[in-house]
Amino acid sequence: MEKRRVGVIGSGSFGLAVANLISHNYDVILYSRRQEVVDKINNTHRHKNQSLRDNIVATNDIPTITDECFLIFPIIPSSNFKEMLEQFKEHLSPRHILIHGTKGFHIDNNLDHVESLKKEEVFTMSELILKETSVVRVGCMAGPNLAREIAEGQLGATVIASRYNEVIKEGQKALNSKLFRAFGSNETTGIELAGVLKNYIAIASGMLNAMGYGDNTKSLLVTRGMAEMIYIGRALGANEKAFLGMAGIGDLMATCNSKLSRNFRVGYYLAQGKKLDDIVQEIGEVAEGIKTLRVIKLLDSYGFNAPIAKALYNIVYGDWSIESGVSYLMSRPVSFDADYVE
Repeated sequence: MEKRRVGVIGSGSFGLAVANLISHNYDVILYSRRQEVVDKINNTHRHKNQSLRDNIVATNDIPTITDECFLIFPIIPSSNFKEMLEQFKEHLSPRHILIHGTKGFHIDNNLDHVESLKKEEVFTMSELILKETSVVRVGCMAGPNLAREIAEGQLGATVIASRYNEVIKEGQKALNSKLFRAFGSNETTGIELAGVLKNYIAIASGMLNAMGYGDNTKSLLVTRGMAEMIYIGRALGANEKAFLGMAGIGDLMATCNSKLSRNFRVGYYLAQGKKLDDIVQEIGEVAEGIKTLRVIKLLDSYGFNAPIAKALYNIVYGDWSIESGVSYLMSRPVSFDADYVE
């Protein structure tokens, strides 16, 4: 029987890492819009300082990946996700399974021109796939998945979340190996929100690290950050269970403790006095936490308790110093520990 092919959309660091993971189980077709990237991958089997296995073939032809692959992993920034779907949707059908690896929100409106948002106006990538395409079997991939560590062959794991067990099983068959494990969950909303919300906590962690705070302070941030993520998740219809596993506390620990995390580095560089535009250019890839802060600010009419997000928003977009943000957080009244557990 001919060996099945699995598709990956996106040639960023994480897309390449996922393609390598899948290549242990299936041949991979990797889609990139740019011809020079396709040629480089096919000729050298290297891109973005990652070596790619020989059974990964790149293309910029959409029908090639959609005709040959029924299982496809879209892994591109949230800001480009809808545009990608618009390009692919006429080639997608209910026979396809899409498992995305994008930890971000999509908003149809320009955030500069709105004063508030309703949760119906904020889409996770799974919701966007269902809205824009005829694909029904949709899932997401979330967890402590730092691209460089995956590329180096270090041990790791993720969560495949979907309302359909078939999607979870197909994702697990594609990703499971001796080095990497894929857990399953039917809590899709919670898993996606956990993957999105941890990004701004990682920005705060980077700031504290740059200012010389130690492990006690970081533990305080991570613990209360998890509580804040759960409060926001509940307000947006998520089950708290999703935040207590790999996609929640697991991902939060990784991104708050690693300089490989783009969001951690954004916070670190901001604390050093660098401008946001310069930081984004230096990092070279999108840090989703910056956009997430703006979305949370516009959703605050839902009444969730998010003091860390408030402080960060005023530091990044307002006129607060980091010291003012720390003072604000440390002067708030305290409640019972683990008050988010009912």
